[in-house]
Parts: sequence; structure tokens; C-alpha cells
Amino acid sequence: MRYLPKSPAERERMLAAIGARSIDELFAVIPAECRLDRDLDVPRQQAESEIIDYFRAAADKNATGYASFLGAGAYRHYRPVIIDSLVQRGEFLTSYTPYQAEITQGTLQAIFEFQTMIAELTGMDVANASMYDGSTGAAEAVMMAVRVTGRRKAVVATTVHPEYREVLATYATHQRLPTTLAGYDAKTGRVDLAALEASVTKETAAVLVQSPNFFGVIEDIPAIAAIAHAQGALLIVSIAEAVSLGVVRPPVEADIVSMEAQSFGVALSYGGPFCGVMACKEQYIRQMPGRLVGQTTDGTGYRGFVLTLATREQHIRREKATSNICTNQALVALMTTIFLAVYGKEGIRELAEHNLAKADYTANRLSTQPGAKLLFTGAPRFHEFVLQTAEPPVLWSQRLLDEKIVGGIELSRWYPELGHATLWCATEVITREQIDTAAMVLAAGLVEA
Repeated sequence: MRYLPKSPAERERMLAAIGARSIDELFAVIPAECRLDRDLDVPRQQAESEIIDYFRAAADKNATGYASFLGAGAYRHYRPVIIDSLVQRGEFLTSYTPYQAEITQGTLQAIFEFQTMIAELTGMDVANASMYDGSTGAAEAVMMAVRVTGRRKAVVATTVHPEYREVLATYATHQRLPTTLAGYDAKTGRVDLAALEASVTKETAAVLVQSPNFFGVIEDIPAIAAIAHAQGALLIVSIAEAVSLGVVRPPVEADIVSMEAQSFGVALSYGGPFCGVMACKEQYIRQMPGRLVGQTTDGTGYRGFVLTLATREQHIRREKATSNICTNQALVALMTTIFLAVYGKEGIRELAEHNLAKADYTANRLSTQPGAKLLFTGAPRFHEFVLQTAEPPVLWSQRLLDEKIVGGIELSRWYPELGHATLWCATEVITREQIDTAAMVLAAGLVEA
């Protein structure tokens, strides 16, 4: 009864109340091939020691020791051990989303430090207490621009992460927000400025671009800002790779910056959790979703921290809420805060330079192999690049796996016009030996082809 609290009689009464004669009739709308018509194949109960042995054996099957050249919005960086030592303290771990905010002064101070660092990195006036991730942050930024401008259209660059665009499309469908896509220049990989200018009108609320974009290319933010602002639209810059801000000029011309901070000390963890960031110019602060922590003094003059802005449904009338996202990622944002505090300004710059050098070496080694070509060479890039090969990626990918190397991600499912193109990423954790091995494996197949 602990896990099945409803008695057979109660279930019969519930079915009668909704007009169903049986459980089978209730689920009749589900296609037969999708329904399970047998009991679950659940093994017998096990002792604690047996369960531990089971999971240890399962863990031994995991692939370990692989070098990964995958990126595309999820980046593998070194995580200082101090991060887990601090975030696992009970004071943080048990109060990661404070509902009686002013009681949890330590959490509020950590969020305040997070906001301060993010504002400094992005060049914006103010940052909120974090969002779910980079994709929802970008979509929420577009919704924010709609509220600020009172307009109902958006223009999105096709160089924005395809999955970010999918999330935005879900938002836009139910908000009845038409979106127009602006293509990219085939030589540089940057957004096509002429196409962008033709797409932005007096009805456009927001222009959404990403820099470094999905191809790893740095966009011309000042030029894009001029196009957006000439029509009264807000410019939103999405940043999927936060480490890039160590060397890339922050997008100060933007009105709103949405960023994924996973690279700052957050483990990949098979897809989450991530840490979304939103920052903006001060005049737009009241339309910013989520929370914002402020600094004040108490009745005796001591410094304290308070929840200054909380524009979500739990705090204000639903029609005044700026988002239905119910909380922020405070515990994960704390990882980011610790990471930034450990590295400091010079450390972040050195880390970014290290990534830049690794990617440059990788791009040069791979693109000089027979049949391989580096795309989008007409603009600066960070630690990702697009490589086109004569041989289909599925063939050389398996050969790389045999050498315990995961190659680049195939782009054809999003950009079929690029043919046998793959997106490669090289961060500081990739060694020179791994890069050289990848080049040799790739070269062997290309010569044979």
C-alpha cells in the first residue's frame, strides 16, 4: 500500500466518475503496439550488498579513457576538485532553491557573487540568478524582448545552435510568435548580414544570434547590432561556450545576453543539469524572468542580501509574471561561481588561450590530410571548427572509436548542404598525442578512399 495507495474499490469509483468501465478502456486511446500486455519482468528483491555488486558490474561496462572531440554546446573542461568539496556542504546542498530567501544568507551571497561575475564577463549592467540552461535562456530572452518592445516577431540566425532554435520554436508556437530565419555566409560561416537586414522590420521584437556561433565562428556583433537597432529591435546574443569570453570581446552592443555556463565547472553528466545565464541592460531589468539578488544593510548596519526581484508566478499575479520557469539553478550556479573564483580574470584568459591554441593545432593537423578541407576560414573562430571530408564521417568515426577517440559531430542532419561536414572541438583536456592519432587515423582512410 506504500506505493499503490488506491484500493480496488477506490479505483472502481474513480473509473466510474470519469465514465470508464475498466483500466483497459481508460488506456484504449494508446495504440495496441505501444501497450504492454504482460507483467513487468522485474527480478526478485535483492540485498543491499547484491545491489552494490550489480551496479559495480554495470559501471565496469562503461567506456572510459576516451578522448572526445565533441562540442556543440556541451564542453569538456577540467573541473577543480574544490567545486564538489564546497557544493556538497549541507548548507548549500539542502537549500539550493531558497523559498524563505533572506534566511539563507550564504546562498544569497553566492548568487550575488554569481550575478556580479556574469555581468562583468558579458559587459551587461545586470544579471539574474540563473536560468535552466542556454536553450531556455535564449527562448526566454526572446519572450522578454517581446514584452519590452510590444512587437510580435523575431529573426533568428541559422548559426544559432539548432537545439536552441527547436526550444524557441516550441515557445513561439504557443505564444503565436512568428520567427524568420536568416542564413549564413558560405565563406565565413557568419550570419549573412544582407539577409539579416532584409528580414528585420519595424515589427521585429528581437534579433537572436550566437557568438561563437554553432560553427565556432565569431560573429560581427557591432554590425548585427546596427541592423537590429536601426529598426528598433532588441539584439539578443546567445553564448553556448562561456570560456570564449576569456579572449573574445564581450557583446556590449547587445541588449540581452543569454549564455550557457556549463563550461565553468559543471560536469557533463550525460546531459545535465546545465546552468543558464541571462544578463541585460539596466532599463530592461523589470522584464527579466527569474530571480535577482540584491545587497542591502540590516537594521544594525550590517551587510545583508535579499531577493530583490522575483517576477515568477509564485511571487506575483500570474498575468504579471515574466516566465513560468519556477526556479533558478542556484546549486549549479554555485559551481560556476567557485570555478570563476578559483581561476580569476587571468586564469580564465589563460584557459581560453589554451583552448584557442589546441583548436588551431587540431584544425591544422586534420585539414592538411588528403581529402579534408577546413570550412569557414574567412572569419575568426574559437575552439570549434567545421571539417569537410571526402569520406563519409560514419566510416572514419568507427576507426577513431577503435583508437578510443570520439570524432566530430556530423552536421548533415541540421545542415544537409554541407555534405560530409563535421563539427570538431578541442579543449584543454585534449592532448597533442590524441590530436596526432586522430589525424593519422583520418589520413589512413582518406588515402584509401
